[in-house]
Amino acid sequence: MFRCPQKTLIPSRLTQVQPVARESAAWRTTARAAVYAVALLATASAPALAQEMAPASAVVAASGATAPDADAGTDFAARQKVLDRRTAENNYQYAVAQHNCYDTFFVNHCLGKARDAMRVVQADIRHEQLTLDEEQRAANARSRDEQAALQRAKDEADAPQRAANEAKSAQAYEDKQRQHALDQAQRQAEAPQRAANEQSFEEKQRQHALQQAQRQGEEAQSQRAANQAAYDKKQSDYQKQLDEARREGQQKAQERAQKAERFQQKQEEAAKHKADVEARQKQAAEKAQQQQQQKSQGQ
Repeated sequence: MFRCPQKTLIPSRLTQVQPVARESAAWRTTARAAVYAVALLATASAPALAQEMAPASAVVAASGATAPDADAGTDFAARQKVLDRRTAENNYQYAVAQHNCYDTFFVNHCLGKARDAMRVVQADIRHEQLTLDEEQRAANARSRDEQAALQRAKDEADAPQRAANEAKSAQAYEDKQRQHALDQAQRQAEAPQRAANEQSFEEKQRQHALQQAQRQGEEAQSQRAANQAAYDKKQSDYQKQLDEARREGQQKAQERAQKAERFQQKQEEAAKHKADVEARQKQAAEKAQQQQQQKSQGQ
């Protein structure tokens, strides 16, 4: 019994693949998963794509894949969007066909047919893409030509004003040149007076330098005299202080000698007084001893 291939991906069908076919296609798992991801992303835009593809295909067929008229105002961005969506739809249909092929007996034959169908649509999309690119390049070229023509027209319209401005600039340049020549002639005429003024100025500078040097010499001489006077006064004060210190030293030395002499005299007097006291004590002791002896003899 003939079975119509499904148009949408059914996740439950992935678990119903024959074990032998599943094992023979194990090496394709990674690539098929990537294709399924792209197909699932394009699923949401598939209904809108079907509505946009019909008008775009009609326009391309009616135009015979030739460049449209410039007055038609073709929206290249919209056409490019249609082609991009057709590419996504083609990839989605190819992924669905691949998925359904693994439920058939002749898997490789089915995959080849799906691949051929995908390539046919891909070639048609490629042809339309090349046509669109060519039309866009032509439109860009026409736009550049129009801009160049507008610029040339503007340049031609502005030519009188530019000529007037150039003439005005040339006249101003000539006036400046003449003024420069007059200034140069005036400077040359005033050159002798400037030289005399410079010589007078240099003479004044030399005279000022001499006066300055003379004043500095006088100031230096007076400063040296003042410094010498201050030095002499310092020396005199120092000598006075030295003499006063010597006198004070001699006076203090005499006072110390007098004090030492008085101390020595006091020491001698103390020694003499001590000797007298000891002698009197000795005499008193002897006298007391004699009296004691006399009393002893009288008894």
